[in-house]
Amino acid sequence: MRPWTQRLFRPAEEQEAQTLTDVSAHAGADPIDECQRGQQVRVCGTVRSIAVRPECISPTVEAEIYDGSGHLTVVWTGRRMVRGVEVGRTLVAEGRLTCPDGQPRMYNPEYRLLPRETA
Repeated sequence: MRPWTQRLFRPAEEQEAQTLTDVSAHAGADPIDECQRGQQVRVCGTVRSIAVRPECISPTVEAEIYDGSGHLTVVWTGRRMVRGVEVGRTLVAEGRLTCPDGQPRMYNPEYRLLPRETA
């Protein structure tokens, strides 16, 4: 099969992963699956889910982002919402990577939203 026909017949998940990987690279971000605990990183991905945890001592907003290589949870403490952050939106986040319970997390990162047509 020729390369263009291989792209045509790839599963949708694989096509989405490749698109997100390209967007992430264009944003100058580190692939999530290559980031190490304790590193200062820049990641770029699409928000897959959002959870608001108002019952904690300090409320938090958690957003899971996916960049085509892996998942990362971004956590904003002391908030019940983060303007513009919604499922399907692509963002760039910069901060220190932690891995409590083996799950990559970034707390209170600097972030910027990418235009909707980018992703």
